[in-house]
Amino acid sequence: DGGQQRQKRGTGAMAGAVAPVVQQPMVASSVQIQEPMASEQEPATDMDPSRLYRLLVESVRDYAMFTLDPTGHVMSWNPGAQRFKGYTADEIIGRHFSTFYPEETKHTLPPLELEIATRDGRVEDEGWRVRKDGTRFWANVVITALREDGRLVGFAKVTRDLTERKRAEERA
Repeated sequence: DGGQQRQKRGTGAMAGAVAPVVQQPMVASSVQIQEPMASEQEPATDMDPSRLYRLLVESVRDYAMFTLDPTGHVMSWNPGAQRFKGYTADEIIGRHFSTFYPEETKHTLPPLELEIATRDGRVEDEGWRVRKDGTRFWANVVITALREDGRLVGFAKVTRDLTERKRAEERA
């Protein structure tokens, strides 16, 4: 799919067609576009804000950015996520995000993180995560609850690979 961010639409177990995530109300509702104040300059582009947002998400390579449904199943996937974790969108969309956790935490930490994000609005964590090829990397993870009209509709998950920093700290 050329590394574009993808999202499955439909009912049940994530069945249905594949479409860009920015067309979904869940993600679009999390984007806040502010009108420029009179003293501010007009934007240098006439690009639609939703297209600009999609370009942002699709262009970021240093962060894994994706969405989860309310039960923790992957709904969208950006090129940074593919680069960090090794899965294509077609391979990972519909799978539970516990896939990224090592065996010793995959049954306890993911549900706890979703519980905290649901209750507090977000959760941040650092720890080992697992790539498709089985190698581990040290990750900083932020999971944010996505709500529409007060109802939980999913989660945004942003991951940074901090393995090099972790190795430097261990050498020091």
